[in-house]
Amino acid sequence: MGGIRRRGIVGLGVTGLVAPLALAITAAPAQAASCSTSTGPYQKQVEKFLGRPVDGRQSAADCTAIRAFQSKHGITPTIGYAGSVTWGVMDLMNKQKAVGNKPNKDGKCPVNKGRIACVNLTLQLSWIQDGKKLVYGPVPVRTGRDRYETRTGLKKIYWRDIDHVSNLYDVPMPYSQFFDGGQAFHSVGLSMWNPPGSHGCVNMTKKDAKKYWSLLRNGDDVFVYGRKPGT
Repeated sequence: MGGIRRRGIVGLGVTGLVAPLALAITAAPAQAASCSTSTGPYQKQVEKFLGRPVDGRQSAADCTAIRAFQSKHGITPTIGYAGSVTWGVMDLMNKQKAVGNKPNKDGKCPVNKGRIACVNLTLQLSWIQDGKKLVYGPVPVRTGRDRYETRTGLKKIYWRDIDHVSNLYDVPMPYSQFFDGGQAFHSVGLSMWNPPGSHGCVNMTKKDAKKYWSLLRNGDDVFVYGRKPGT
């Protein structure tokens, strides 16, 4: 998340002035460390997720597979240990996959608003619907970390900037669509499962952010609900 730069004029709503501005942080570089020989508390679950033999005992091959997963998603320390953070990411992936093409099965995102972008913080998923019709998604997103939570409630997109640059952090926020102060949908160049999360923005892959850009307009509704794991 970042301050909103409008051709040299900073324009923020009241919420943007009183709440932290959102920005996706880049993943910390993987720590140079030896491969863990210790069996983690989530060894069996992690082995099953990775398609490894499920024996509940750490092996060199287990460690290599776990480290590759950690490196891909920016989970540190990258030592191949089957701990709570690594399993938490995998568990979230499993839950996201189970949603299938019915992200609003619980009916929590309004179906009486026409076109609306929905964000389920609990499952870290977003989609666009029109009434009860699913238009796009669901897609994985990366929302605000603890103390920088993406704010919940019904909002509207009020400003879009395809080549936005944060004037707080001087980092690019491509395809930005602002809906609550400095909180916006925008693309980032890192894994959607990279912990601990953004500074409040709804991070997306470039592909998904571009699609949202093509489907949404100023004045379209955004509904954010739930609670991100770990916040």
